[in-house]
Amino acid sequence: ADIVGKPGPDPALQIDTDLRPEGKGGPQVRTVSSYASYYEKWAATWERQMLLRARPGAGDLHLAEAVLADADPFRYPDGGPTRAQVAEIRKLKSRMETERIPRGVPRERHLKLGPGGLSDVEWTVQLLQLRHGYEHPGLRRTSTLDTLELLAKLELVTAQQATRMSEAWHRASMLRDAIMLVRGRASDSLPADVRELGAIAELLGYRSGEASWLLDDTRRLMRRSAETVDELFWRS
Repeated sequence: ADIVGKPGPDPALQIDTDLRPEGKGGPQVRTVSSYASYYEKWAATWERQMLLRARPGAGDLHLAEAVLADADPFRYPDGGPTRAQVAEIRKLKSRMETERIPRGVPRERHLKLGPGGLSDVEWTVQLLQLRHGYEHPGLRRTSTLDTLELLAKLELVTAQQATRMSEAWHRASMLRDAIMLVRGRASDSLPADVRELGAIAELLGYRSGEASWLLDDTRRLMRRSAETVDELFWRS
């Protein structure tokens, strides 16, 4: 049997080069000083947030570390983001949820952009990193869950808040993996098909016929996470 098989229609890796400085009009490769100058003078608020997840992928690691070190004052500003920048982050998140959830998909079934889902948790953690990363260098990390754990240790969030967001993040991630196994392709939405949902439930440890339990448990976890996100992201 051909274990590897022939390549499928989907690319193995997609790199969105439009996210580089100056977008489509910017050079594909630029100097370290050029990066520093761009982020200091022209970068938008969303680029500040984007850099929180920046890490070396290949090439000269020492050079990559130098670039990230130069970006630290931009990523982790003294005093945190301004009120206007926080308002801009919130506005961008609202617009993204409105535009990117597919038509006909209920928000509560969207694991990434739905209330309490992956995006809610990640954006909340990133906002806290922007606010506290200057004073607490340990928060300068790329893992959402590791950062969330440290935020709780530093008492910047309560243990309950951290637990609720962590549980929702784990559940959404496990569901996405299960959907991939059942459908053979990635999806951020819980399926409406009863058979698919049943198969997903069994992959997560539920018994046959307990798909409704899966939905109830998921709604409960997401609802608790959404309440926490409301406290920390939208109202703080």
